[in-house]
Amino acid sequence: MTDVSGPPKGDWLGTAHVRFERQGPLAWCTVDRPEARNAMTAAMYFAVRYAVDVVTRDDTLAGMVLTGTGDVFIPGGDLGGVVEDGWGGNVGVMGLDTVPFEALRNSRKPVVSAVNGICQGGGLLMAMLSDVAVASDRATFRAPELYRGIADTGYATYLPGQIGPARARDLLFTGRTLDAAEALDWGLVTRVVPHEELYAEAQAALEACCRTAPRARLAVKRVINERYGHVDRMSMEDSLSGPECLEGWLAFRERRSPSWIPGELRPDGRL
Repeated sequence: MTDVSGPPKGDWLGTAHVRFERQGPLAWCTVDRPEARNAMTAAMYFAVRYAVDVVTRDDTLAGMVLTGTGDVFIPGGDLGGVVEDGWGGNVGVMGLDTVPFEALRNSRKPVVSAVNGICQGGGLLMAMLSDVAVASDRATFRAPELYRGIADTGYATYLPGQIGPARARDLLFTGRTLDAAEALDWGLVTRVVPHEELYAEAQAALEACCRTAPRARLAVKRVINERYGHVDRMSMEDSLSGPECLEGWLAFRERRSPSWIPGELRPDGRL
């Protein structure tokens, strides 16, 4: 029996909020924290990273689907100040050693994201860095990091390579929300299907990926990955420990606009 407490071990991912399930040669990794709208703790972020490693090491598994529950895929980190999943000790929710982005980008086995609903923050990065992203026609997409005072250099690296510099600036600098059709048109995802067909389409996409020659696929993936470039981790770490990030977190928690917004431009409530 798999231990269901403490750090990750076997198919236990280290948190009750992310499930790892085997369906023949395919794995399903499901983010399931409905009481917090699937907001990610540090342990949840690490769980997705660990799940990629489990699939990579297991010769009986060929690939993985990543998805969420209800009307939320993954909304990014939990900024509400609630501490859960504390096995990792004093690890901040945004700690860059816990997040799965590079693991997804460099996964040796295919990962398909089944985007079932709200997809923003770290969730949008996970969908983009999957090998294929299939979205429900109900899904929405947003990158609100600059409203939180975070200089997300991952987004600054990946988005221009994915959708072009002009659209990257628009998405990041305005914090706008895209619906599924717009996300498909922009190239954030490659398939949009009726909501009830999402999981079948995601599985079919993963099965197709798993039929390709593994060594040849990896060679092609390395070349594609070069288009993304290098993430400036040092600048992002400076931002995460800086005053704007603190003010962005406080504003989010207090459901107000950040103080850096000029008074006459400051809307009521949380951005």
